[in-house]
Amino acid sequence: MQKSLKADLALLGNAVIWGATFVLVKDALSDASPVLFVAVRFTIAALVLVALYRIPNPRALLPGMLVGGLLFSGYAFQTAGLRLTSPSKSAFITGMCIPLVPFFSWFVYRTRPRPAEIAGVLAATAGMGLMTFPDLHMQQVNLGDLLTLVCAVGFAGHIVALGYFSGWARRREIGFESLAVWQIVWAAAFGWIGFRWLDVPRWHMSYILGIALAVTSLFATALAFTVQAWAQHFTTATRTALIYSLEPVFAWVTSWLLTGELLSRRATFGAVLILASILLVEVKRSVVEGHPN
Repeated sequence: MQKSLKADLALLGNAVIWGATFVLVKDALSDASPVLFVAVRFTIAALVLVALYRIPNPRALLPGMLVGGLLFSGYAFQTAGLRLTSPSKSAFITGMCIPLVPFFSWFVYRTRPRPAEIAGVLAATAGMGLMTFPDLHMQQVNLGDLLTLVCAVGFAGHIVALGYFSGWARRREIGFESLAVWQIVWAAAFGWIGFRWLDVPRWHMSYILGIALAVTSLFATALAFTVQAWAQHFTTATRTALIYSLEPVFAWVTSWLLTGELLSRRATFGAVLILASILLVEVKRSVVEGHPN
């Protein structure tokens, strides 16, 4: 199996994991303040990764600080916004990072996104809107929505920055593990620095909070971001963003398996649009390049 296909499948696995965590985190925030939750989550993940990979290469410290800062900003604003808005609106607004990624990449790499990529990004964004909203309007925009919009900018920047520094690390023969560990360590550090003045600290240990910490720390953080640091050696930031647009699809699959929730016609069409957008970009890439890379 070619490495680019393995990378895409690995990122698909991340979308599955993250799609299952929105409601879990929403419930956990009844017992913990958002930024403190993020700090503890990333601290547990950092300890696990250091135990697995030992002390990371110091040459990746500064790139890790930049990538980790963007990662922390995304999660801090998303978690704070999720307390004030619905999981469906949070999922959609977070997904606005998808149309931002090609333009951030254009700024960093000075290469214009292909027309097929732009079409795919727009179709995926529309599909996410149809999947995550029961009707065709945003309803009233509140503070939670605005905080979540800031998180989308942070996540878009993280995808592009991680792709750039993954390539940088590979050229300098620095293992992707070092970049993965440093970004998590820095995200945890930023969380502990900011949890008192960014929010009112609150912590009541409960069963649901413990489950949320275990799932998000081990699978949605330690595993997922190590996988992403490796995968972005072999795929582009835009393809990464498109694959992550499947997150609400897997959120629904999880809900269907657990509660039997069915999709409306509009939501089903949205899921089809997301899948079609990814196929559009993949097929067009194969035609342009003559073969899968």
